[in-house]
Amino acid sequence: MALAIGVDIGGTKVAGGLVDEDGDVVLRMRRDTPSVDAAATEATIAELVLALAAEAGEVEAVGLGAAGFVDPTGSTVRFAPNLVWREEPLRARVETLTGLPVSVENDGNTAAWAEVRFGAGRGESDVIVVGVGTGIAGGLVMFGRIYRGKWGTAGEWGHLRLVPDGRPCGCGRRGCWEQYASGNALVREARERAAALPEAAAALLARGDGTPAGLTGPMVTAAAQAGDPLALACFAEVGRWLGRGVAEIVAVLDPGLVVIGGGVSEAGELLIAPAREEFASAVVGAAYRPLPEFVAATLGNDAGLVGAADLARLRRAERG
Repeated sequence: MALAIGVDIGGTKVAGGLVDEDGDVVLRMRRDTPSVDAAATEATIAELVLALAAEAGEVEAVGLGAAGFVDPTGSTVRFAPNLVWREEPLRARVETLTGLPVSVENDGNTAAWAEVRFGAGRGESDVIVVGVGTGIAGGLVMFGRIYRGKWGTAGEWGHLRLVPDGRPCGCGRRGCWEQYASGNALVREARERAAALPEAAAALLARGDGTPAGLTGPMVTAAAQAGDPLALACFAEVGRWLGRGVAEIVAVLDPGLVVIGGGVSEAGELLIAPAREEFASAVVGAAYRPLPEFVAATLGNDAGLVGAADLARLRRAERG
């Protein structure tokens, strides 16, 4: 059985796995990310890859999914907002440390590819994937292939500017979509509502330390799942913003399917139902066009590493 290694690199963790040709993860490992030190991050990735390779015996390819701009050749991370990589030759560095063939891909692309190959998007040729986590990641599959754009930086949905002069974003601009439809946005919404309406928020606040600042995303999700009205209102607001952003993307790309992934999407219909409803009213010409189906991703936290492994396997085959 041919195994490939997939690694999903984030600002807080490096998650890796051995992945077979059917997209099944046969072994998982993870490490903390030393995100303020490029060399230490690469050493951590290499150590994880070698540990997985030792368990596999033989490895076909290694794929790295990085949260940032990756050049079209799959070798250099040009910019990673949550890491210190700037024009970092990541493929060469990890190949030198491991002695294994490596390819690098944007993490939104790896998750999107995994969902199209093995998950919720299987059978569709034109799919947009929106990853709702701390921020918003994204990926686009067109004609059955990852669409990277001319310079490899397509699919950065999170930085669509939906609100001119809106909330400041980590990218340096204002009003970006991820400031209104993300895990951070959900927590901000809950804290603001709890501060304004402490009596209505009493049950939600009791899940933390009693203060709005003590609320976290998992607390808000658990409260919403238990039927808490304030938490449900927060999900409805974030969901509406999610639907508005998807409407803008669909107006340009006209996909057959929209897959919503990322950690916040694990709340399921609490997030997707208001997003779907808002999308249907916001997309241009809604009454005169077929609308893509909205579905939840199915691969969960494995999507990034599964997609990275599969894309690495395909890239190696293309290179011969």
